[in-house]
Amino acid sequence: MDRTGPLPPALALGPDPRGREMSPRSTVKHPYASLCKMQRIKVINEISELVPVLRAVDTPLKLELLRKLSEGWLTEEDIEKSFGKEGLRVLAFFDKLRLVDTRWVAREGRKQPVRSYHTYYSTISISTAAPLSEVSEVLAIASMPDRDYVRQEKRIYDAIGDGGRFFSDVAEELQMSPTRLKALIKRSDRLEYRGHRIERLDGTRE
Repeated sequence: MDRTGPLPPALALGPDPRGREMSPRSTVKHPYASLCKMQRIKVINEISELVPVLRAVDTPLKLELLRKLSEGWLTEEDIEKSFGKEGLRVLAFFDKLRLVDTRWVAREGRKQPVRSYHTYYSTISISTAAPLSEVSEVLAIASMPDRDYVRQEKRIYDAIGDGGRFFSDVAEELQMSPTRLKALIKRSDRLEYRGHRIERLDGTRE
């Protein structure tokens, strides 16, 4: 769930120094107009959503790239130059988690605009409650060693096939709780939970 926060009181239009009330359509430029930016809030209301948040900052490279993306807009060329091919793989992971926003920018010497990226959310709000057993399972999946996780991921990947399958059918076949299955999917960069189905990612961006 996303929320757009209200503007701080300092940004609201009030009376001007001459005592006239300024309407929202006033042509007078407000001194704080440049600070009027959308404040997007990522609301976590399901325990499995903790997995991608924790995985987004579980290596120094991810942490540094996320920091850079929060400071300004970066193109894939910028990211590859600073972080190499691994940086592009991390960017694709962020994109899958909907952690980055995109826009097209013009670059000197380029005929066509290029896509640039920036962090989508400025704040994360955690508002959920779950049994301790589910919390423990989610945290265990988030911190599971890669070699162990890959085996679990492959079971799901093989089970859904190229066309994908309904979530409940996969959970029953693999004898996994909904929380465990969803947490495993949230960690993956090869699987995605869409509606009531689990599907394979094809590696392309819309």
